[in-house]
Amino acid sequence: MTSPKRSKAEITSYKMSRVKKRDTKQEIVVRSVLHRLGYRFRLHDKNLPGTPDIVLKKHKKIIFVHGCFWHGHKNCRLSSIPKTNSEFWKDKIVRNRKRDKKVKSDLELMGWSVLIVWQCQIIDTGSLRSSLESFLSS
Repeated sequence: MTSPKRSKAEITSYKMSRVKKRDTKQEIVVRSVLHRLGYRFRLHDKNLPGTPDIVLKKHKKIIFVHGCFWHGHKNCRLSSIPKTNSEFWKDKIVRNRKRDKKVKSDLELMGWSVLIVWQCQIIDTGSLRSSLESFLSS
């Protein structure tokens, strides 16, 4: 018995639905670097706007680890819009960017310092370490 043919849109939709929302490889790399630097933190605090990926309450610092595609990283090769259903994806990314901007603003009004770490920045762990050290020491 053969399975029914799936359209490109159905295949893309299925693939996108399988993308993890938390505990991604990128998040785990950032958390690992923070641990090596001696920092302890909380994950995904639902009591804060945007449910931040990493919260360092003692330091009043928040770190979001953003996927370049999902959060629309400007001028990044990882953030290209799929050709299939491109209007949907453009609208979705615009909504995500607006939401991200509001969440960051809300957190800053509450007295938090916010760092966005992009997926493409995690490739170079030495540079990532420097960025985290700089952010956490300010």
